[in-house]
Amino acid sequence: MRFRLHLLFCFFFVSGVMNAQTKYLYTHYMFTNMAINPAYAGSSGGICATGLVRSQWMGFKDAEDNKIAPQTFLLTVDAPIKVLHGAVGGSVMQDKYGFFKNIGVKVGYAYRTDMGAGTFSAGLNVGFQNASYDFSKFIPGEEGDPLIGQSSGKTSDMIIDCDAGLFYQVPDKYYVGLSANNLLQMKGKKVYYQTRRTYYLTGGYQWVIPGSPLFEIDPTALIMYDGATFQFNASALVVYNKKFYGGLGYRLQDAISVLVGVNIKSLRIGVSYDIGTSALKYNNGGLEVMVSYCFKIETDKFRKSYRNTRFL
Repeated sequence: MRFRLHLLFCFFFVSGVMNAQTKYLYTHYMFTNMAINPAYAGSSGGICATGLVRSQWMGFKDAEDNKIAPQTFLLTVDAPIKVLHGAVGGSVMQDKYGFFKNIGVKVGYAYRTDMGAGTFSAGLNVGFQNASYDFSKFIPGEEGDPLIGQSSGKTSDMIIDCDAGLFYQVPDKYYVGLSANNLLQMKGKKVYYQTRRTYYLTGGYQWVIPGSPLFEIDPTALIMYDGATFQFNASALVVYNKKFYGGLGYRLQDAISVLVGVNIKSLRIGVSYDIGTSALKYNNGGLEVMVSYCFKIETDKFRKSYRNTRFL
């Protein structure tokens, strides 16, 4: 049974990855907008760094006891730059599942301007992806596989692509974002690998409970579309005194999530656990840990100087 599961797993991921059809999953998507939308840069009003570690389908192994469950590492940084009338940002991501690893680095700029009661921004970034496969660990099966048999060792390739996005935010009320990743849909030269253009629509709202100002409910949603399939995420967090939060999330045909977190001044720590709802039952769910830190650099206003006419 485990051998069949291994073959099924390899077929699903190798065929999907080589066409770049697998989307990156983040249960804390409401706190990691920088990873999918370059226009989000500077939205917090300060310098922000967010780190995330995700282990999906924990405990999933192949017949050789190799850990082949997806693992994702993410780091994003962004900061407003008044001289540039906007903000700069970037991210570093590593996604590993099976014997495939993808490392991506993005850097970009977002132009920001006041619009109505909020702020509108438009962003663009350039991304570099290094995709690699370790064919030496694939098991061809009893009858063998000509494709796997002809490949050995590690193979990697570098791909350059770009993202674009729009973002509008009214502080302490709501936000909405629209972005497109992998606009160029570049192909690899050394390995059969191609990025797939993916569209993201995000939104969130902060609702303070009437009569209980210490409590608020923050519903959020994320829709992804890559030209072939949709992925829908929705969640709702209950926040107490701007310090503690907890809630539930749902990913269509994949998982139900439980989220808890705490805000300590400029530091936010969040943990989530995914309970699988798909047909894949041979795993222990998914665990995700997020840490975010934001701070503002306050500059004192220059003191006005006056000249005494007696010394002119």
